[in-house]
Amino acid sequence: MAQLTSAQTGEDFAKARNKALFNEIQHILNPEEAALISFTDIKKLLKPSNEVYKGMQIVPVDLIVGSEGRYKDFDNHFFPKSIFLKARWERVDMAHIQDVVLPPISLYELGGLYFVRDGNHRVSVAKARGVENIDADVVSLQSEIKLKPGSTKEEMIQQVLYYEKRVFYSETNFGDITDWWQLDFSTPGQYDVIYNHILTHRYYINMNQTEEIPFEDAVLSWFNNVYMPVVKSIQSHKILRLFKKRTISDLYIYLIKYWDELKQKFGNDFSLDEAVKDFKKSHKRHSIFFRIKNALARKKLALFKEEKDTEK
Repeated sequence: MAQLTSAQTGEDFAKARNKALFNEIQHILNPEEAALISFTDIKKLLKPSNEVYKGMQIVPVDLIVGSEGRYKDFDNHFFPKSIFLKARWERVDMAHIQDVVLPPISLYELGGLYFVRDGNHRVSVAKARGVENIDADVVSLQSEIKLKPGSTKEEMIQQVLYYEKRVFYSETNFGDITDWWQLDFSTPGQYDVIYNHILTHRYYINMNQTEEIPFEDAVLSWFNNVYMPVVKSIQSHKILRLFKKRTISDLYIYLIKYWDELKQKFGNDFSLDEAVKDFKKSHKRHSIFFRIKNALARKKLALFKEEKDTEK
């Protein structure tokens, strides 16, 4: 009986491991899509306010999507990626076969999804066996952002960006004031930067006023006199072509920072147009350098393989 059980657990692990390998092959061009989500990364993304201990709960296994410390050992379906996980994985699997009650796992809940603190192998075996629910000790991290089950990390980033944009437009009335609804970013946290830009712009306007201007007027002034001139310069110099995965608002922030550095170095008379030209020139050289570097690396790898084949 013991031999049969051992053979069964070995077969179960082999199936789970093969699924991880097949999943890796399917996503060979986009390996991040097959990666298990790091809890630390999502915590940085959502910036939860505080922790609340929820105690013992029955948690749907499908809602467990990541891990705090073992996210490199399993794929996005919690299939084991390494043969070194075999012994412990099989012990957990054997407990399932023999109906041994295992202690509850420990989870973090964030954005409506769960991340493993302790019990990664138990989650892996549960998913491989099609178990629907699992007992867990849960600590909830408070966040207004709700994540969709089955999302990749990139999709979670998009959900955070959507939330940030909705909050920014709602709290500032930005769209109605400017009639500009394309203030989009590729990374979270940039709407706070824009808000600070508007406040800074308002501060400098108020220095020459006897009466403080309303926030709405400051938004419109910043949009017309700061944001749009930079955007039009980006468009006229076709800089967006150098940044395939970035938005024009991303480039606005890059350029404002770059222009400020140039003005500190060369004086406040350094014009926007000069800054944009210099920015384009420097990043074009940078882009070409990396293309050459990558091409040389590929060539070196090809030569190495060729030498190995010759030795055979």
